[in-house]
Amino acid sequence: MREVMTKSMARNIFYGGSLFFIIIFLGLSVHSHRYIVTTSTDAEGLTESVALGKKVWEDKTCINCHSIMGEGAYFAPELANVMTRWGATDDPEAAYEMLDGWMKSQPSGIEGRRQMPNFDLSEEETRALADFLLWVDAIDAQDWPPNDAG
Repeated sequence: MREVMTKSMARNIFYGGSLFFIIIFLGLSVHSHRYIVTTSTDAEGLTESVALGKKVWEDKTCINCHSIMGEGAYFAPELANVMTRWGATDDPEAAYEMLDGWMKSQPSGIEGRRQMPNFDLSEEETRALADFLLWVDAIDAQDWPPNDAG
């Protein structure tokens, strides 16, 4: 091998290395897409009601105060396990009733406590939000949140 690298040698190394890493990138992208679609997504559980609940979550900007799986603000409780805390994971009707009662009681008016606004949700929106929170609660979050209180 030569001690001095020529322009053509440098160009071949550049193009060869670039092609190698582009192929690796594309392969990892395809693998990630297949993993998300086939393994990490609960497609059967994603009903129209869950999707509407996610839309309500986004439209009312719940993430500005709450977090789900650590993502969001920490002003209000973590909601990844709220249905487990309420004991409503196996009963969608109980989940709706708990959430509906909580939402209608806000703001509580207790001096010195954080207050949640009353969003005046319809029954359909509240049921959908309850379904969304049930769906989130069913995700394998690998022991997140670290305590039961969220």
